[in-house]
Amino acid sequence: MFTGIITATGKVKRVAFAAAKPRGGSAALRGSCAVRVGKPAGWKLAKGESVAVDGVCSTVARYGRNHFEVEYMPETLAKTTASRFAKGDVVNLERSLRFGARLGGHLVQGHVDTTGTVCSVRRQGSSRIITIALPRRYGKFIARKGAICVNGVALTVVRAMKGRFSVALIPYTLRRTNAGLLKKGSAVNVEVDVFARYLAQLLENAYAKKK
Repeated sequence: MFTGIITATGKVKRVAFAAAKPRGGSAALRGSCAVRVGKPAGWKLAKGESVAVDGVCSTVARYGRNHFEVEYMPETLAKTTASRFAKGDVVNLERSLRFGARLGGHLVQGHVDTTGTVCSVRRQGSSRIITIALPRRYGKFIARKGAICVNGVALTVVRAMKGRFSVALIPYTLRRTNAGLLKKGSAVNVEVDVFARYLAQLLENAYAKKK
C-alpha cells in the first residue's frame, strides 16, 4: 500500500526483456536510488520490499549500492507503461506505507487500472492543468474533486468528462516528480480511487440481483 506522495525520482539504467514468447516475456528494470530525501546516501532496501515505480507496485528482486532491480510479468507489461521504459527515463519512486505513518495523499495500491494519454498541457500561472484521455469504461470511477493516481502521484480531479479527466499540478509536484516532463501524447499509468472501484462493484452486484 502507498500514499501517492512521491519521495524521489530515479533514472532507468537498463531494460532487459526475456527471450521472446508468443505473448511476450517479462522485463527487468534497474532504477537509480540516488534519492534526495532523508539521508543523502539513499534508501536501504531489502529483497522482497515493495516500491512503486511510476505507480506500479514492484518487488525488489536485487539491489546494489546505487541501484535496484524489479521484474514485471506479461500482464503488467500489457496494462502499464512498464513495457515502454527505456534507459534514461525518469520514474517516480515511493516506498510502501508503514503502519501508523502519516497519510499525506490517499490510499494507493499500486495496481494500475489502465494507461492514459495526455491530451493537453495548459499553463496556469506557475501551475499546469493536464488533461488525460483513458478508456471510457473507467469513467464511472472518476468524479470531480475525487482522488486519482497518475504515474504514482496522488492527485485531485479538476474536471471529469467523457473519456477524459483533468488534474492540476502545483510547482512543487512539477519539480519533485516526472509530471513536469509530461507533454501531449505522453503515456501515463492511471489508478482510480480504490473506494470508487469497490463501490461501483457493490452497486453493480446489487443491481444484478434485482433483475
